Amino acid sequence: MLGGVAAAGLAWARAAADPIELKLVDHEGLLREVARHRGKVVVLDCWSTSCPPCVKEFPELVCLAAAHPERVVCLSLALDYEGIGTFEEAVPPVREFLERVGAHRIINMIATEEADSMYTKLDLAGVPAVYVWRPDGSLAVRYDDDHAAQALGRPFTYADVEATVNDLLAPSGR
Repeated sequence: MLGGVAAAGLAWARAAADPIELKLVDHEGLLREVARHRGKVVVLDCWSTSCPPCVKEFPELVCLAAAHPERVVCLSLALDYEGIGTFEEAVPPVREFLERVGAHRIINMIATEEADSMYTKLDLAGVPAVYVWRPDGSLAVRYDDDHAAQALGRPFTYADVEATVNDLLAPSGR
């Protein structure tokens, strides 16, 4: 019989061998997915393969998911569909990137609506952006360029996101 750590490592390796699942969502589908995880801290990373800061920071979401598998749900929303061609044409590069960074433990989604429409509905100027929800479903913080400039005086990083998650997981839980 395997010990707890060995069993967890084996489960992680098994999950990494499975193909990446990529859910196709519109704005309403995204909101339903977030609401489905009420009771846990939810982290949503809005990103695009054409965004260098997004691509650079994305592996930190993978690490966050690995660090808190029971109490945190990590979601990724690729906003790669620019309205040219079909959203299906945006799927292969997104899936390839997610495979490359090992995003098997994350709920991965790609927007079926044009990026500009999603930005408007999410009240975003652009990506990267990370939302963190409390277990009660209320938004704890949204990290984006505007928030970071005002609240942090610098670009946000996953160290900021992780600090928020750790605060929410602490016994007092902000």
